[in-house]
Amino acid sequence: MNPLGALGLPSVGGDLERFEPLLAESVVIGDSYLDQVTTHLIAAGGKRLRPLLAFASATGGSGEASQEVLLGGVALELMHLASLYHDDVMDEALVRRNVQSVNARFGNLIAIVAGDYLMARSAAIAADLGTEIAGLLARTLASLTRGQVAEVRTSFRVDRTVDEYFEAIGGKTAALMSSACRVGALTGGRDPEVAAALTNFGHAFGMVFQIRDDVLDLLAFGDDALGKPAGQDLAEGIYTLPVIIALHDTAAKGELGALLGQPLDEPEREKARLLVTQTDSVERALDLGRAWAATALDTLCELREPPLRDGFGALIEAMLDDLALACATRGEPTR
Repeated sequence: MNPLGALGLPSVGGDLERFEPLLAESVVIGDSYLDQVTTHLIAAGGKRLRPLLAFASATGGSGEASQEVLLGGVALELMHLASLYHDDVMDEALVRRNVQSVNARFGNLIAIVAGDYLMARSAAIAADLGTEIAGLLARTLASLTRGQVAEVRTSFRVDRTVDEYFEAIGGKTAALMSSACRVGALTGGRDPEVAAALTNFGHAFGMVFQIRDDVLDLLAFGDDALGKPAGQDLAEGIYTLPVIIALHDTAAKGELGALLGQPLDEPEREKARLLVTQTDSVERALDLGRAWAATALDTLCELREPPLRDGFGALIEAMLDDLALACATRGEPTR
């Protein structure tokens, strides 16, 4: 998915161009080694989805984002990057955004400390934007932490429930998406009713986004699966939505349940992945993704600007299209 292309708001593209140098400059302190570590993933690029949500929410898709709005986007992206640094240590990841992960290149200790530094810079920028933004991002960080703990707490548990899954992704993914829209609304001077609608949209959007990622990773389908073996979450004991649903499938749960609950080697991981994809769990996950998408689309009725309503609606539809195509092809490349 190309979020900027799906959004279709040219002014946001210009905002992102102005945002990139601000993002890089925000973590450079003149120490050549530390600067190399803190800018490693910034230099690797990325969709910048959270700043994009903030800029669109601030301007409604017309006019340039103010410096305050751009800095809000920087604070959001730094919090996201910090979480990636820490996640890659926990997952022992080797690749992120098609480059070596920070932990693989510089070691776990440096990755953890650098992630802490990015988080500190995010907090400092938020503080400069005022107490409301600072408080919002502090609460967002708490939600990210709770979501990650909720996921780790249920690792290797074959009785993990859909509600527990939603609790985890609501914290680790949807909270920051929701805050991105709210930061944009606040720095853009939007009315309280519009800010509330955008906040709710961001949460539902984040839920769809994570369901999409989990399905695509299971199927090794699309750009988000690059650099990560299909079913890697299975091997690490993170049982995502399709897996949870499959574990309740009468035909699959016996064999699948006997495999899971412990670390898997490559053949075991592939066997478990195929057992999941041979059930209707992927389609049922898509149905739940559609339900969250409907919630997101309902919130857009309160937005005044047709371009913003249409753009955010197109983002939701693009994610659903990815899911539908992955389900239809089971991750096999289209010809």
